[in-house]
Amino acid sequence: MKKAIIVLFWLGVWQAAAVWADNPVLLAGPVQVLLAFAENLLRPDFFLIIFHSLAGIGLGFFLALFAGLLLGAAGFRLSWVEELFAPVMAVLTSVPVASFVVLLLIWFGAGKLSFLISYLIVFPNVYVNTVAGLKGTDGKLLEMARVFGMSRGRKIFYIYRPALMPHLGSCLKISLGMSWKSGVAAEIIGLAELSLGERLYMAKIYLDTAGLFAWTVTIVLVSFLFEKAVLWLFRKFAQWRPYPVCGLRERSCEDPEEKKEAQGRIRLQHIDKAYDGQPVLRDFSLTMEAGGRYLLMAPSGAGKTTLLKILTGLEQADRGEAAGMAGRIGMVFQEDRLCEEYDAVCNILLGMKTGGKKGAPPNGFTGMARRQQAAYVRQQAAEILPEDCLTNPVKNLSGGMRRRVALLRALLSDADVLVLDEPFTGLDEETRVRCAGFLMDNLQGRTLVMSTHREEDADLLQAVRVVLGDFMGAAKAKAQI
Repeated sequence: MKKAIIVLFWLGVWQAAAVWADNPVLLAGPVQVLLAFAENLLRPDFFLIIFHSLAGIGLGFFLALFAGLLLGAAGFRLSWVEELFAPVMAVLTSVPVASFVVLLLIWFGAGKLSFLISYLIVFPNVYVNTVAGLKGTDGKLLEMARVFGMSRGRKIFYIYRPALMPHLGSCLKISLGMSWKSGVAAEIIGLAELSLGERLYMAKIYLDTAGLFAWTVTIVLVSFLFEKAVLWLFRKFAQWRPYPVCGLRERSCEDPEEKKEAQGRIRLQHIDKAYDGQPVLRDFSLTMEAGGRYLLMAPSGAGKTTLLKILTGLEQADRGEAAGMAGRIGMVFQEDRLCEEYDAVCNILLGMKTGGKKGAPPNGFTGMARRQQAAYVRQQAAEILPEDCLTNPVKNLSGGMRRRVALLRALLSDADVLVLDEPFTGLDEETRVRCAGFLMDNLQGRTLVMSTHREEDADLLQAVRVVLGDFMGAAKAKAQI
């Protein structure tokens, strides 16, 4: 009602101004414009005119969107592509549209003018925002994807896509309006046949102010509907959060002893690591047997996280060798490193092996439908997480719940080696004990390497203590059972 009153008020102001001017050439009133619009609707070529303009501007917009995304992705991946196209983008964003219109009119004629102008207006915006969005991707999530062996398709859809959506959304809102304004302006200059721009120009020639307003209203309506349709499709795509297709190993077929045989010893030999000249690890050596449980124990800042990163390949030692990390790794990082926009079930599934083609399960895995996968994960996760939080985006969960999601992602990933960096941080004592029990139930012969500063964790997990002692700024290992 409020909006209707506001619209009626300004229509009244418009009508009063038209009556005061008393000259339909200078200013046509809303009633005259409405009659002219109705007259246009009865034209046999009215919808053909709209179609021609919509086809030219729309095609230029969508091709620019596709090309901008594609080239922007290439510019993000390859620095030389970004450097090569930097001058092109500077020219496209600084040269006046009128200059492009005249040049393109000379080169290609009036028929393709709206298409080309729409393309040139939208393309640089999409390109620049694509590069910026992809560069803003969380590097810690990409490290997580690397450790879990996430496929390129998963990384694009579940990590890069959410980072890109805010930039692309802002870009589309600006580009949609600009493409229509510049496209119609190009039609006016080029006098493209059967176009909205041509109708505006002819109304000006015949001093048909009411017709000019009527065609302007038509342009506003068509561009408004086009914008709403495109943004609706964009929102649907941005809100689309399907679960990844995974392969799940049948648990009944798992033999802990077979798992141990498939794994080898993990050896850290004479590891040195320093940051800015300050030693963190010096001459660190440790051998871990397949299927063993090892707890790295030390106060915060003693090098536990650094050691785990070297073990998983996220960091390179300054000297020494880390060997024997064969097979898949499941990791809980010092931070949760979850995909914020997706729910707990989706985050857990992202840690699992990508499903194979139908009828050809990968590496002995049994392919399952998405519904079955989700049901399986919910059943397992319900042991340490409330069921009502499993389908909520993880950004809405508490710190303790998020930590348990990260633990579940590692445990249910069917990894051969579990690397857990203080996985019980932020959990109360009761939840800590329950999670430790769940961890023990789901080890199934896998090697466990976990960092902690609590003696109680070693008792809960019946693990070998590896104490990192500080000696002149260097960490050394002492194994205690």
